[in-house]
Amino acid sequence: MRASTVVPFGPQHPVLIEPLQLKLVVEDEKVVDVVPALGYGHRGLEKGAELNDIVRNIFMAERVCGICSFIHSWCYCACIEELLGIQSPPRAEFIRLISAELTRLHSHLLFLGLLADGFGFESLFMQFWRIRERVLDLMEAISGGRVIMGNCAIGGVRKDIDQDMARAIVKEVGEIGRDLRPPIKAILEDYTVKQRTVGKGILTKEEAVKFGAVGPVARASGLRTDVRLLGEGPYGEVDFSVVVEDGCDAYARTAVHAREVFVSLDLIRQAVGKLPSGEIRTKWKGRVRGEVIKRMEQPRGEMMYYVRGNGNRTLERFKVRTPTFANLPPLLKMLPGCELADVPVIVISIDPCIACTER
Repeated sequence: MRASTVVPFGPQHPVLIEPLQLKLVVEDEKVVDVVPALGYGHRGLEKGAELNDIVRNIFMAERVCGICSFIHSWCYCACIEELLGIQSPPRAEFIRLISAELTRLHSHLLFLGLLADGFGFESLFMQFWRIRERVLDLMEAISGGRVIMGNCAIGGVRKDIDQDMARAIVKEVGEIGRDLRPPIKAILEDYTVKQRTVGKGILTKEEAVKFGAVGPVARASGLRTDVRLLGEGPYGEVDFSVVVEDGCDAYARTAVHAREVFVSLDLIRQAVGKLPSGEIRTKWKGRVRGEVIKRMEQPRGEMMYYVRGNGNRTLERFKVRTPTFANLPPLLKMLPGCELADVPVIVISIDPCIACTER
């Protein structure tokens, strides 16, 4: 009978930028069971949102997750707008789409850089993050804020995009797409990357459905699922393809992230080209009454907001379900049967964000 050993992975580990602990039950070098330990990063944001007024909650929503912050604020504002019975102007909706895709772009580049770092490819890591800095520069040019843009508002957006900025965005997006092709080719075609990812962390299509995988994790297992297909905001007015891979492994998840970068670049170009004229913000007044659920596609997958108001200046209930929360059960299914040395790469391959999971 083989003796098993419990090896703690995290909460602090070179590949983890946030605290997550996985207690790995190991026999020889093979993982046979995984027990997660969460709660290191709990911040009480849902309760905090019930203490702030509805406008201040925009900034709290952005800080649920720093990496995909704009889409959090967009989803929250869309909830409040529906309860108030108002609509954001068409121009503001397209600016929101541009900002959301820039957020998705910088999040995916962050993932690809961290994956390269996990392999020990420090130069490739810096290449991805150098290009990511240019995306952050665009976000700063639009809103004045890097990473956390602070541009979303109830009824629209705070800052407009003028013609000069629109031309600069299109020009820079084209150059970013050109400059990204060599490092993405390197990470998808390198022998070492394939040896470390192909056949590692298998999650079949049936298992992805059973365990509720979302986002790139689900699409890498052959599921064509993307909340943007539902047409929230102006996504119904632009053309885009859902990136799907059927490899069901860490390599397929890497490929989905890499290919989605170019989809986001194309969406930004389309949105700038179709940017309608008009106001960027709808004036509003009133009280928030009733309840609403909104879903949006974060870089890591489907996110869900539940907001309930009873007419007071504060919310009665504020609830968020983030994509990493949904992707943790699939992760626990991927790990048993893998080698201990494969654990860091498999964990990175789901692009985990623990801060937003624990809120």
